[in-house]
Amino acid sequence: MSRKHRPRKLFKLKKQEGSGVGAPPGLLITDPLSPAPVIRAIAYKGDELFEGDITDLGQIPELLKKYDMTWIDVRGLGDAEIIQNIGEIFCLHKLALEDVLSKYQRPKVEDYENYIFCIVRSTHKVNIIGTEQLNVFFSSKFVVTFLDSGGEELEPVRERIRTKSGKIRQLGADFIAYSIVDAAIDSFYPVFEDLGEDLEDIETEIIEHPGPRNISHLHNVKRELLEFRRAVWPLKEALNRLLRSEVPIVSSYTTVYLRDSIDHTIQLIDLIEYYREVCSDLMGVYLSSISNRTNEVMKVLTIIATIFIPLTFLAGVYGMNFNTDAGRWSMPELNSPIGYPVFWSICIMIGVGLLLTFKKFGWMGGFGKLK
Repeated sequence: MSRKHRPRKLFKLKKQEGSGVGAPPGLLITDPLSPAPVIRAIAYKGDELFEGDITDLGQIPELLKKYDMTWIDVRGLGDAEIIQNIGEIFCLHKLALEDVLSKYQRPKVEDYENYIFCIVRSTHKVNIIGTEQLNVFFSSKFVVTFLDSGGEELEPVRERIRTKSGKIRQLGADFIAYSIVDAAIDSFYPVFEDLGEDLEDIETEIIEHPGPRNISHLHNVKRELLEFRRAVWPLKEALNRLLRSEVPIVSSYTTVYLRDSIDHTIQLIDLIEYYREVCSDLMGVYLSSISNRTNEVMKVLTIIATIFIPLTFLAGVYGMNFNTDAGRWSMPELNSPIGYPVFWSICIMIGVGLLLTFKKFGWMGGFGKLK
C-alpha cells in the first residue's frame, strides 16, 4: 500500500488550555506543545524584493512603509505575546487572534473594517494524514498568515513572487491571499490520490484475503475521510462569502479565480462523498466475502460429516459385539474370515459413492481449494 495504516484518535473539539467557562472573549492562550514563532517576510515594490526572517517586530512597520505589498508569515503559535504584538501592528481584532490560537476552527471568512480574515485547512502527504489550520489576514497592502506547523504548500506561492511568474507581482494582496487559499485547496489532491490507491488495495485484499486487518484499514480511511469532510465542506460556504464580500479589498479580477477555487472545492467534496460510498460498498463486499468463505467452510465440513455418518453407523453396529453362540441372528459376520476386509470395502464404496453423487449434483463447490 502507498501509506501505512495506523490507529488514529477520534476528532475532539478542544478549547485552549486555561480558557475555562466564563473566560473573557479575546483571551490569547497558547498551546504548550506549539513551537515558538518563526516570522518570515516577503515584500516587494516594482522590481525591488525583500525576503528574510524577522527577528525584531519593529522591522514590520518599516516594510509596510517602504514596499507596496508585504507578506508576513508566522510559523509556530507558541508565544501569545508575539502574536498579540503582531496583531497590534496590523490592527487585528482580538477575537480573530483568539481564533488563530485555537487550532480546531472550521473554515470561515469574516469581514472587518480594513481587512478580511480567512480560515482554511490544508493537509500534507505523510504516513498519518491530518489537517492544519491556515489563518490568512489580508488588506490592500499586506497579507499575514499564521500556521502552527507545516506550510510547505505555500512555498510555490513564494517562488512565483520571487521569479515574477504570472501576474502575481502586478496584482494586489487579495490575489496573493487567493493564491495561498488555492495552494491549501490543492494540497488535498495528492492525498486524495493516495486514498484512492489505498481503497483499490483494500478492495483487492478483501476479495482475495478477507480478514480483520481489512476492516482496520477501512476504518482508518473512513476516519480520514470524515476529517477531510469537516475541513472541505465549510470551505465552499466560506469562499462563496468571500466572493460576495462587499469589502472593496477583493478585486473583480480576483473573483474570477475565486470561482475556480470554489469549483476545485466542489470537486473535492464530490471525491469525499464518492470515497465514502466506496468504503460502504467495500464493507458490504467484506461481509459478503466472509459469508461466502464461511459457506465454503461449512460445505466442506458438511461433506465430510455426511461421508462419515454411514461409516460411523456401520462401525457402531459392528462394535456391539453380540455373542454369536446365542443364535443365528446374533451377527454371524463376526466369525467370517473375510469380515474385516469386507467391512472396509463397504465403507470405501459408500464414501466414494457419496463423493461421486455430490460431484454429479455440483455440491462440491470449492472443496479442497480453501486457503
